[in-house]
Amino acid sequence: MTRARHQLICPETTSYYHTISRCVRRAFLCGEDSLTGKNHEHRKTWVTQRLRELADAFAIEICAYAIMSNHYHVVLRIDQGKAKHWDSEQVIEHWGKLYSVPVLVTRYRCGETTSNAENIKAEEIIETWRERLTDISWFMRSLNEYLARRANKEDHCKGHFWESRFKSQALLDDAAVLACMSYVDLNPVRAKMADTPEASDFTSIQQRLRDMAPKQTKPTDDAPINPIPLMRLVPQRHDPHPNSIGFTLPDYLELVDWAGREIREGKRGSIKAAAPPILERLHLDPHRLMDHLRGEALIETPVMLGSVEKLKQTVATFERKFVKGISEARRLFRPPLMT
Repeated sequence: MTRARHQLICPETTSYYHTISRCVRRAFLCGEDSLTGKNHEHRKTWVTQRLRELADAFAIEICAYAIMSNHYHVVLRIDQGKAKHWDSEQVIEHWGKLYSVPVLVTRYRCGETTSNAENIKAEEIIETWRERLTDISWFMRSLNEYLARRANKEDHCKGHFWESRFKSQALLDDAAVLACMSYVDLNPVRAKMADTPEASDFTSIQQRLRDMAPKQTKPTDDAPINPIPLMRLVPQRHDPHPNSIGFTLPDYLELVDWAGREIREGKRGSIKAAAPPILERLHLDPHRLMDHLRGEALIETPVMLGSVEKLKQTVATFERKFVKGISEARRLFRPPLMT
């Protein structure tokens, strides 16, 4: 049964979420339609441009993304602290980057309101916008509605472009975040659209690698002029910036390279011996991680991903007796060694 979004997304429990949207029936978001011969690759640029606009407007960070032919993945982090520190002027400015500002709020902004009732109403509207700017549902709505309207206009058609509301998966700890990010970044490799992570176009892993490369005086034709701002991967204890995942970028690249190499060559044995140390620090079982990255043994994507202990705490928070994801947590995460 479909659950209400507030039962799946709770910023007080975790700020990290994996979201997925898929096109209806045979509709193509991007890629080449073999039936009609039409090529929609240019729409991938639409997605990256819109993600950049949304990251600039919302108090929501982008950790990872992958744009495929008929669906896309985005890993997001809600930054409630950032929105709380915005004053009214900043909230209006951020909301105005995406939507029109009503006359009442414009008058309030300019000090032209004539009654206390108008001031109260304008302040209520601004506080509603503040909440929406930290709301993943509004983020996804602003992305999917924009893409659907633009694609339908180009295709000269009407009707649903997405098969259903977006799917979301709560990521309860750093291990779940990094496992999910690597799964997202390796989507083109798994789909045989690319041989290596660095060759996976329109993915966050490719963007992170480009950002590491020496700066060129003149950008290449395929390099985005204004890349999407991504969540930084640095040890938090060495970085005063709170919006960062507590593992270094080299660690993450090593994890993705190892996982992608194993997936591509289909190697199932001796994974533990070749596994990078980051897996030990995350208490991830290498064999189970490979199954997870391949999407094997999963009948349905769990709504939450994290250690068993974290999942049990979250279930109690939502006052629920059961949540999909416990069995996958037992498979994927090893209990930490007692010292």
